[in-house]
Amino acid sequence: MIQLRNITKSFGSLQVLRGIDLDIEKGEIVSIVGPSGAGKTTLLQIMGTLDKPDQGTVVFDGLDVNTLSQKKLSQFRNQHIGFVFQFHQLLPEFTALENVMIPAFIGGTGRREAQQRAVELLTFMGLQDRATHKPNELSGGEKQRVAVARALVNRPTVVMADEPSGSLDSQNKEELHRLFFDLRQQYGQTFVIVTHDEALADMTDRTIHLKDGEIEKTVSLLNF
Repeated sequence: MIQLRNITKSFGSLQVLRGIDLDIEKGEIVSIVGPSGAGKTTLLQIMGTLDKPDQGTVVFDGLDVNTLSQKKLSQFRNQHIGFVFQFHQLLPEFTALENVMIPAFIGGTGRREAQQRAVELLTFMGLQDRATHKPNELSGGEKQRVAVARALVNRPTVVMADEPSGSLDSQNKEELHRLFFDLRQQYGQTFVIVTHDEALADMTDRTIHLKDGEIEKTVSLLNF
């Protein structure tokens, strides 16, 4: 589904990624781990089309995204990739429901359809009673589940998460980790997750270990 070939990236004289080759299959939950500075977030940003490699290709279902214009790339990202960040990045002036609907509006979805999809997702997350609450009225775990719902509203090909449980306590971490697998079971969702959380990495189908900008090893559970 997603193919990365010979991905390199440097910032000035610092080479962050050194010829990464990686395939992500549909319905797979993959974690990317490694020490700080290993290139995890840079790799995720390149895979998610938020940044471009110095060299190499990123291909989604046969489409080389590096050939797209900036406008087409923005449209592709909106339609095919959902993002979850360590700090939820919800807009404080909007309700949970409205935050989830925003990517759908950007993609041109009508209000009725967007709201129906947002309500469906918030209900699946157990947040139907919190839909009209603004972020400052939600717990940390609730905010992150709203962020996951927002990432899913356009039915993306893949959800890319950067330290999604990094700001949560142990109970909310566990609930969020289970949620990823529930979403895979319910919607067939694919996830690529950068994490320092060993418990989450141990649950995923495959763990990619990065070190010094290279894939050091891959550990697979072969259960997806």
